Amino acid sequence: MVVKQTESLLRFRKQKRMAQDIFEKIKNNRGPIGQFAKGVHGYFTFPKLEGEISNKMMFRGKECLVWSVNNYLGLANHPEVRKADADAAAQYGMAYPMGARMMTGQTSEHEAFESEIADFMQKEDAILLNFGYQGCVSAVDCLVDRHDVIVYDSESHACIMDGMRLHAGKRYVFKHNDMESFDKQMERATRIAEEQNGGILVITEGVFGMAGDQGKLKEIVEFRKSGKYNFRLFVDDAHGFGTIGETGMGAGEAQGVQDEIDVLFGTFAKSMASIGAFIVSDEHIIEYMRYNMRSQMFAKSLPMTLTIGARKRLELLRTKPELKENLWKIATALQKGLKENGFDIGDTNSPVTPVLLKGNLAEATNMTFDLRENYSIFCSIVIYPVVPKDVIMLRLIPTAVHTLEDVEYTIKTFKIVKEKLDNGEYKAEELARVETDK
Repeated sequence: MVVKQTESLLRFRKQKRMAQDIFEKIKNNRGPIGQFAKGVHGYFTFPKLEGEISNKMMFRGKECLVWSVNNYLGLANHPEVRKADADAAAQYGMAYPMGARMMTGQTSEHEAFESEIADFMQKEDAILLNFGYQGCVSAVDCLVDRHDVIVYDSESHACIMDGMRLHAGKRYVFKHNDMESFDKQMERATRIAEEQNGGILVITEGVFGMAGDQGKLKEIVEFRKSGKYNFRLFVDDAHGFGTIGETGMGAGEAQGVQDEIDVLFGTFAKSMASIGAFIVSDEHIIEYMRYNMRSQMFAKSLPMTLTIGARKRLELLRTKPELKENLWKIATALQKGLKENGFDIGDTNSPVTPVLLKGNLAEATNMTFDLRENYSIFCSIVIYPVVPKDVIMLRLIPTAVHTLEDVEYTIKTFKIVKEKLDNGEYKAEELARVETDK
């Protein structure tokens, strides 16, 4: 009887074509990175860096020279910053203001900060964002409708990609920083936009966070100046803000096209060593975003402690040029030293310093394990699909708190591990065996 019922149920399911169990599907497909989770968690992924944010921190009970923290200007533990954060926390705690700004979360501090950012960035107005990633997603969604077309750089950040997923219209990708490819995609976009009575939003980055090269802002702007195409330009300059340009405005200032950027996104998570972000643009565009950006309209306002702390960070960014000068002293020494010793650092023209080597995933993990355990150097590894197959990228983030001795030691060590890599000492069939977090 039981057998007959089971057979009957199976026939019923076959006939009805029942839906998959979502959890079973997830269990069988862990994702491109998640598939390695059991062997890497807590070491190569989700590592715990402990102690004060600086050039040296603790990793698994051992001091390491750290090149993986975006504390570009060294503001994380600047005494004036720490005091401002502490005083604001003592006065307001972390709750105030409660609610979204449109409802109950508006304050004079938020308004004053927006005015200061707009002034510094030489734009008419600014809007604060409670999170950079979420804010960028929402900004892209907010600016375009189904009639509009997006044209974007192939190496755009994940937050831009997620924003475009919400876009109901067409989008076209151009090869990274390739103006011939950009021209072709703009032709296609223009044709569609004209047919649909829509506009075109071009999206690129000021500084690309992996390879460190700047987006071709000047060249893109020239297409519009020539009259060939009509579009608006959105630039994500998370890594450029505070680090490049004469005053630290970013890639637009560095390339002489700040006035030509229509919507400029920056974050507090890099050079300002905090959390949150901003967008600057024309006053009427910012007003539109205030009333239409869903991630800000329906989410809690940036807490007062973070807002006041960020104002102090912006003040130091504006008044202490030596912070950026110290950053570039280290970045220049690091990049110059690596190139002089035969390392390929790609096309970087920012502090972000990629070191490109040849090898597979297993070799990458073994080399990184060696760097951390035997040479006490902690840096991030980047592998396929972010970079081509059989390429290992070691990404170094210099900061104002690093020293020239740190640079010298790192280059000396990299020469040793590269020789080991070239000699096949890291070859393996499996990832490096590490003690993972449970």
